[in-house]
Amino acid sequence: MLPAQQRATLSGYVRSGADRSVLPGASVAVPALGTGVTADSTGFYSLPLPTGRHQLVISFIGYQSQTRELNVARTQRISFSLPEASNELGEVLVEGTGTLEQKLQTTQMSVEHLNARDAKLLPALFGEVDLLKTLQLKPGVQNGGEGTSGLFVRGGSADQNLFLIDDAVVYNPSHLFGLFSVFNADAVQSVDLYKGGFPAQYGGRLSSVVDVKMREGDAQKIGVSGGLGLISSRLTLEGPIVKDKGSFLLSGRRTYFDIFTRQINKLNKDQEDFNPIPDYYFYDFNAKANYKLGEKDQIFFTGYYGRDIFGFNSPNGFNFDFIWGNTVGALRWNHVFSPKLFLNTTVSTTRYQYQIANQLDQFGFSLSSEIQDYALRSDLDYAFNDKHTLKLGLSATNHRFNVGRLSASSTDGSLNIGSETIYRGQEASLYASDNYKVNDKLQLDYGLRFTGFQSGTDRFGAVEPRGAVRYSLTPKTSLKASYALMYQYVHLVSNSGASLPTDIWYPSRQNVKPQRSQQVATGISFLLGQGKYLLTNEVYYKWAQNQVDFRDGAQLFANEDLDAEFLFGKGWAYGNELYLEKKSGRTTGWIGYSLAWTNRQFPAQRGGTGINNGKVFFPTYDRRHNLTVVALHKLTERINLTASFVFTSGAPTTLPQGRFLLQDVFGDNVTAVPVYPDRNSYRMAPYNRMDLGMVYKLRPKRGESDLTFSIYNAYNRRNPYFIYFEQVEDEATGDVTNFRARQVSLFPVIPSVTYNFKF
Repeated sequence: MLPAQQRATLSGYVRSGADRSVLPGASVAVPALGTGVTADSTGFYSLPLPTGRHQLVISFIGYQSQTRELNVARTQRISFSLPEASNELGEVLVEGTGTLEQKLQTTQMSVEHLNARDAKLLPALFGEVDLLKTLQLKPGVQNGGEGTSGLFVRGGSADQNLFLIDDAVVYNPSHLFGLFSVFNADAVQSVDLYKGGFPAQYGGRLSSVVDVKMREGDAQKIGVSGGLGLISSRLTLEGPIVKDKGSFLLSGRRTYFDIFTRQINKLNKDQEDFNPIPDYYFYDFNAKANYKLGEKDQIFFTGYYGRDIFGFNSPNGFNFDFIWGNTVGALRWNHVFSPKLFLNTTVSTTRYQYQIANQLDQFGFSLSSEIQDYALRSDLDYAFNDKHTLKLGLSATNHRFNVGRLSASSTDGSLNIGSETIYRGQEASLYASDNYKVNDKLQLDYGLRFTGFQSGTDRFGAVEPRGAVRYSLTPKTSLKASYALMYQYVHLVSNSGASLPTDIWYPSRQNVKPQRSQQVATGISFLLGQGKYLLTNEVYYKWAQNQVDFRDGAQLFANEDLDAEFLFGKGWAYGNELYLEKKSGRTTGWIGYSLAWTNRQFPAQRGGTGINNGKVFFPTYDRRHNLTVVALHKLTERINLTASFVFTSGAPTTLPQGRFLLQDVFGDNVTAVPVYPDRNSYRMAPYNRMDLGMVYKLRPKRGESDLTFSIYNAYNRRNPYFIYFEQVEDEATGDVTNFRARQVSLFPVIPSVTYNFKF
């Protein structure tokens, strides 16, 4: 090995040559030495090398690779700018960071990468691009039902996912009652989904981490882009604050259901039997700005504001309004101490709230809830040498939980009551990790995370070990394994299987212990077909304690003793995920298949029978088989064709297996009482759907534009949403003779078109 004085470190940023935005995940490599690094989330890289002349290859998906010949005589900073691929639609690529070779060589497993530009090529419901729906096409990720954007990852519930936008937490990532996510694809640069093997810097949830990074604005020139879709419109403005030193991005979107429903209501309001149609719309607004204070310092600001508004005004004087949404703000300072040492510090605030207001003549009633956080996070990265990369960090969060605000009043002053239940919690963590390259074949990533939580006088603490290992059997075959212990100190109070706007976040307390999970995973990866294909197979097992549910008939709103409504149990999930991916050539895409089991058990407790009489049951999001096929094909220089196919086992549900007749004491009325078997002992029909899409690039005189066509549910499959029973009556007597099961389906075939522009 060369002595220390004969080594030097190259460092700097990898940026887009078009707008100077950073390219997180860009590769800086020296093929002759078999070494290289990946730029971090700020686009910063640090590469130790022996002194001398080297040929560097800098690459990033969707950009032209660059080869540079350098004589490395000393430690120095060199930044690179990559031009965009000459034909944006020329080669369809489905992942935003990392090449197949990099995925093979990294110790990180159970992770999916996606960028917004490539997600826009895929078919979408109503033409509204949704990054979370794209993640649902990856193995190990289930959705909560037809059309929803919720994620159920490797047997975890919806509240066990940590959603981050530029390091700030988002508590409810959904619009339109879960049909769409809050992440506007025009404002997003990349998304990383961690399903297991969690790096030590992440914590606070059990099942997954969805780390969203927003785009930086164009630091060279003012630009305007947007789109007109079937249900919404989008507009983005970006440009330099000071050329090459700072930039901004402003992006907004809004649906326009309400414009049509209000016109229909206005035209028909005088009809005697007309029932008004409720108004509904959502909007959101993203902002990001960055500015270079000097060669070593840069600051970033991220903001998000979004609201869903549902309203109903009836002719009889009854008014109903339901408003919910997120507010997020984050300020980050990036400081480079040296080519080997840099720091990111973020202060953020996030607030999720909802309010339901009713008004009938002179009487008013409202119910609301919210959670608000103030957080500090600091991460230190140290490239100790070419074998060790250290990460150290800490975080602290102050939570404020308003689990229920209830008020009722009358305009004449005869009634005025209210109640409010507020809890506070403080959460803190400290972590350290090391990525250790033992040799060319063996690489380790290990760390510890120390966490603590306090709510009033109740205190909790834990040590969370994390570890991953990668061993290269051959240059094209790797074995990987990982372990992670996770704690979750905040819980979602929900009375349904899917996340709803009215669900309440609740802290750990004396009678509500933190949730805990452990996950082990192992897998093997192969590069096939001269490096064009990556085949991976992963097996995982996850077991969890202190899982939360609620007793039958639980009072969830305006309840000052909500602790008494909780039930606690355990869960375990295991499965196999097979994944084949192709990222180059005229045809790209992936095939994913999961075979998985998810189990829950809640024994008798607190004087009750528990859930399902204490017996093991499948939750509603358990799916035995899950197959996804995604294909993207470049037909011509201006036309891309896309298709996706999904097949999953039917969702578990509970249906009555019979009924008995109950007659009142006078013998006048007979009631049919349903008899239910074990919970979720019946499965609905399997779910399958094909979506088709086409992107046609136009040739405007200025800028760029395209038409995106999509067909959701192309062969009009009537997938089950839920099942109910209707009475079958005797035509002669009118008596009920039987009951008939009926299936409700949500979406038929839905074509859509979106016009996108950029200039």
